[in-house]
Amino acid sequence: MENAHARTVDEIASIFTVKTDVGLDLGEVVSRQKKYGPNELPAEEGKTLLQLVIEQFDDLLVKILLLAAVISFVLALFEEDEDERLTAFVEPFVILLILIANAVIGVWQERNAESAIEALKEYEPEIAKVIRQEKAGVQRIRARDLVPGDIVEVSVGDKIPADMRVILIKSTTLRVDQALLTGESVSVMKQTEVIPDMKAVNQDKKNILFSGTNIASGKCAGIVINTGLNTEIDLEFHNVGQPLKIASVYEYLPAEIDFSLAFS
Repeated sequence: MENAHARTVDEIASIFTVKTDVGLDLGEVVSRQKKYGPNELPAEEGKTLLQLVIEQFDDLLVKILLLAAVISFVLALFEEDEDERLTAFVEPFVILLILIANAVIGVWQERNAESAIEALKEYEPEIAKVIRQEKAGVQRIRARDLVPGDIVEVSVGDKIPADMRVILIKSTTLRVDQALLTGESVSVMKQTEVIPDMKAVNQDKKNILFSGTNIASGKCAGIVINTGLNTEIDLEFHNVGQPLKIASVYEYLPAEIDFSLAFS
């Protein structure tokens, strides 16, 4: 759900067709689990070193540069003047060095990204406390089984299992440590009131609890607005360790290589 921070609790409950005091019924939960999938970051198989290296060269500009290097090398072989021939070999050598350097950097970044993704998954809680119609009171379920519209309770020390809109604070104050997502060095005071700014950044969404962050003090109930692939932490999951693109390398190529590129 977008702009949940700018909607009232009643509006959100109406959108998700849920009563905040009793929660969703079992049939609706099953239906939404099929629609939205599990509430977890997707598991991705790690790639082998060879696969990562091959990926670095699977790019149109990289292929053009390789072709330019081959053409420059062939032209250098047919250079009649020996001194000129040695100079001509510099161009393909420089291109290959740049491509190799780019591949090394790309592989290193991909490896770092895989490590960062695994680190993010460690912030996923295993258990959630939810209110659903099939059972009176609060029940404990696997966090991966949460769906949008679920009514969830969290208290001090809990990891927040999904993105949620605060609907009721059950303590004097509610503070959340969300440094994982926003980088804020101190815990943030949360509220139930609407934040009218439609362009508010995550730091300003004082009525939203973000998946993977921690309750520093207090207790509250919230309505799940986003799960799994749609949570803010999932955006971090996809943005972590984006590799550098070879397109930027072209800017650093010696001017004399332009001829080779144009010829190719």
